[in-house]
Amino acid sequence: MSQQVTGKATPELFERVILRRLGAPDADVLTPPKHGVDVGVVRVADGVAMALTTDPVFVVPTYGWERAAWFAVHILASDAATSGLPLRWMAVDLNLPPELDDEGLTQLWDAFHRTCEALGISIVTGHTARYDGCAWPMVGGATCIALGPADAYVTPEMARPGDAIVVTKGAAIEATALFAATFPERLAEGVGADVVEAADALFEQMSVVPEAEIARAFGVRDAGVTAMHDATEGGVLGGLLEVAVASGNGMRIELDAIPIRPEVRAVCEHVGMDPYHAISEGTLIATVVADRADAYLRALADRGIAAAVVGEVLSPGAGRTLVRGGMPEPLEHPGLDPFWGAFGSWAAAAAAGA
Repeated sequence: MSQQVTGKATPELFERVILRRLGAPDADVLTPPKHGVDVGVVRVADGVAMALTTDPVFVVPTYGWERAAWFAVHILASDAATSGLPLRWMAVDLNLPPELDDEGLTQLWDAFHRTCEALGISIVTGHTARYDGCAWPMVGGATCIALGPADAYVTPEMARPGDAIVVTKGAAIEATALFAATFPERLAEGVGADVVEAADALFEQMSVVPEAEIARAFGVRDAGVTAMHDATEGGVLGGLLEVAVASGNGMRIELDAIPIRPEVRAVCEHVGMDPYHAISEGTLIATVVADRADAYLRALADRGIAAAVVGEVLSPGAGRTLVRGGMPEPLEHPGLDPFWGAFGSWAAAAAAGA
């Protein structure tokens, strides 16, 4: 009997089922699908590479169309931006519920348009329809494309022993912001209105496009940033392990060095989520040439983005270690992201009127 599991496919399932069936081979595929790698990269001309990423279109109407569309677009744009190449195009498939009327569709699409326009992204193709059986928030899928010099892209595979590991903004940014945006009144009863206000303000932090653009200007590969990864499902620790696995390297992480905002800690404790393993769209994991790490931190700080060095990439045989309270332990994948269970429980309680 098949096991039904919510969330992304496990690394084991991905390798056993997906990676063995990738269609026709093509020498122009520079970066094929790989667990923990945000983009595929293909050669489109001599010296020119295209980075592509695909994700669900995730729209929550209760956030308001502007906020909902901003988040849906930035989920895709963030992954594409981690390639280090400039964002260019998007294809959008909307499979919408029948109850969405033309006025609502117009408002949603206007917000999509404005968000893409602000990012310099042109929408080039897609599909728009309303179907029975479709429901919020997963209402389709989209592909975002970046284009640039073939010697200027990065992927998590490119992290190198000796690199410093930088984490921006902190842990559980997305998990905290979504709880505050979805359940503000109930959450305020447990943590206070001030905490909810601060947590809700993290919504606009749920994008790594700014820090990825800073990395591109700062310099990539030998010039500075060697790899970038968006810490989505599995949180910061899951994302760090994905970088280690993708690059085939070891890693040593100091847990206490990973930033956690006070509002994040308060919300995670209240709803029962481990902040280090909770989904964190908006948190960039970057590996940086060690003697350039401080300069990258300064470049981020100049744009108002907090970041910290949390560890080091090690040689492949050195192991993957998490130091917690001074004690080393294996850096392991968290399995199912704790956000889904916590959020599902709160959503069920809200639906039941609890």
